[in-house]
Amino acid sequence: MWLSDFRVVLGDRVVPRGSVRIADGLIAEIVGAPVPAAAMHGDGLLLLPGFIDMHGDMIEREVEPRPNVRMPIELGLRDLDRRLKVSGVTTGYAAVSFNPKSAYGHLRSYEHSKEMLRALKALRPMLKVDHRVHARFEINYPNALEVVGELIADGTVDLVSLTDHTPGQGQYRDLEALKRRTAREQGLTADEAEVAVQARIDEKRGQTGDVQAALAAIARLCAAHRIALASHDDDTPQKVALMQSLGATISEFPVTIEAAREARARGLAVAMGAPNALRGESYSGNLSARAAHAAGLLDILAADYHPSAILPALLILGQNDPGGLAGAARLATSNPARALGLADRGAIEAGLRADLVIADDQGVGHVRATFCNGVPIFSDGSLPLRAGG
Repeated sequence: MWLSDFRVVLGDRVVPRGSVRIADGLIAEIVGAPVPAAAMHGDGLLLLPGFIDMHGDMIEREVEPRPNVRMPIELGLRDLDRRLKVSGVTTGYAAVSFNPKSAYGHLRSYEHSKEMLRALKALRPMLKVDHRVHARFEINYPNALEVVGELIADGTVDLVSLTDHTPGQGQYRDLEALKRRTAREQGLTADEAEVAVQARIDEKRGQTGDVQAALAAIARLCAAHRIALASHDDDTPQKVALMQSLGATISEFPVTIEAAREARARGLAVAMGAPNALRGESYSGNLSARAAHAAGLLDILAADYHPSAILPALLILGQNDPGGLAGAARLATSNPARALGLADRGAIEAGLRADLVIADDQGVGHVRATFCNGVPIFSDGSLPLRAGG
């Protein structure tokens, strides 16, 4: 099957009027000219590699769209699948937390998180996107080690990140900003918000278990099962050094430019959120993804909480990337593929999986169609496939 007359986004350049042939789920051939007898004619639309999202927080909200309003897990997972494919994501890592005391309550309880991930694993053959699991190990809850270890051992987990949401460091290092946000979001007075934040600090510090032993144990498990390990919300060079010593190879969402520089210097891939890059700022006042990109410190762009932000973020970053759109596109394709050990995808290259996104670049951009392993999994109807091409 030929896809003809597209602006084909390769790893190092954009072919203005290229064509790509798909055979047996793989990219078989790439040529720099239109092919008359093709299954689809792009008329100059973009053809990009499918997006690889290493961190998507959407699964919990699909299962529980409103507080305490539970939907069947199968329905939530199918809705997540639709949301990803419409956004051009062909490989998605569902980020699930094991934090029973979080603001999300039972959604992040050990048993509920395990249930969601087991359901995702069971449903994978029926879903269209290649779904994988990103287990977020909250270091202040070392008792989660048994649950996460069980999921690693049975092959459910594909990526682990080490998270710490204790106020006063990481994402919430600015306590005054956190108090203002808590007051605003929860409708509290300033004094009430201060009490609420202090209660969170006390609760985190009062967790039972040996944090250092749990960190060492989860690092050993990841190494033994060859699972990529990421740090989360690094705020100082010292924290980056600690995470690297445990085996982390990805620094996701560093909150300061100093931490991002240290991560890069130590060879860690720096990942940040597409919504941050699209908006030009972090919603919590931390490091801007655009600032990290301008400093040459951004390696991976993740959906975070909004997968449809990936395409417009790439279009914006491509305006200033030294490699243009081809350079920016690597942030959501070949770079995460390399960091996550996915050698069979991430680029439009002969022999790789035909995971592809067809999009326009008008305004914020629009995904027109998505292919996963050579199979069309989404189309907005504007580009019909023709038989015999």
